[in-house]
Amino acid sequence: MATNVEIEKGAKDNNLHLIKKFTRRVQESGIIPRVKSLRYAERNMSAYVKKTKRLKSIKNKEEREEQIKLGKVTVYKRRR
Repeated sequence: MATNVEIEKGAKDNNLHLIKKFTRRVQESGIIPRVKSLRYAERNMSAYVKKTKRLKSIKNKEEREEQIKLGKVTVYKRRR
């Protein structure tokens, strides 16, 4: 994914103009949005992680139902 932005100094170009030229080329190439999207991208969960999360949720659900049956937890109906 190496994208190089290359500019060359002309005979009459000063340093400020080179910086402006460089930033313009970087914006036109779309490097920054692409890098930011890769930076904040989430990885896909592996099969093992999915399995452990599912088993944990099943276990928690069973424990919650048991607590409700014993009367230790009060159940509130959800409102819309």
